[in-house]
Amino acid sequence: MSERLKRSLPLILIVLAAAVGFVLLRDRLTFEALAENREALIAYRDAHYLPAVLVFVATYTGIVGLSLPGATIATLTGGFLFGLFPGVVYNVLAASMGATIIFSAAKAGAGERLAARMDVGAGRMARLKRGLDRNQWSVLFLMRLAPVVPFFVANVLPAFMGVPLWRFVVTTVIGIIPGALVYTSVGSGLGTVFETEGTPDLSVIFDPAILGPIVGLCALAALPMLIRVFRKEPAL
Repeated sequence: MSERLKRSLPLILIVLAAAVGFVLLRDRLTFEALAENREALIAYRDAHYLPAVLVFVATYTGIVGLSLPGATIATLTGGFLFGLFPGVVYNVLAASMGATIIFSAAKAGAGERLAARMDVGAGRMARLKRGLDRNQWSVLFLMRLAPVVPFFVANVLPAFMGVPLWRFVVTTVIGIIPGALVYTSVGSGLGTVFETEGTPDLSVIFDPAILGPIVGLCALAALPMLIRVFRKEPAL
């Protein structure tokens, strides 16, 4: 096996796992499945709290790290089982570790070579990378804060742009906290939803009272780029 293939193997396995998971698990990791198993989950949590936390964090990390369907349900489950706090801590920890797995696999598989080529290149992609290098903190925070950016894209793109691991981890942990707070809060109220046989309102993140502060954080993250524009420097 060639050295390049060895380095790309983790990313290849993640892509294959994501494809298989989409086919086999998309109808299993659902809100209905959580509703059906809620009593068993609560019973296990009450009898074995620490193992329940470890199993939950490991499962959530695996879902994100292998790009399997069900990340939103996992976040709701964290809130349902453990409350807003410490549920949000477990959710942020697991999602961050899963994201780091994808980032590391992408960086080892192709990211380092792509970044090196763009650093010495002169084309459009090279100019884009140099622009992103000037604004890495802003771009990384914006990708995490903006609810329109797919989580997988926010994990892979930084690897292809040569972002250091420590910077990726810091911006991921901090950047996903607002969204995690919202969905964990929704999850913590699922008891009432189950009693009324309803479904959780996941569109709550677009409520002005919630979206407004997130937009404000996005504007704060973009401030360094805006300052560059006012100074007539290239933003990207």
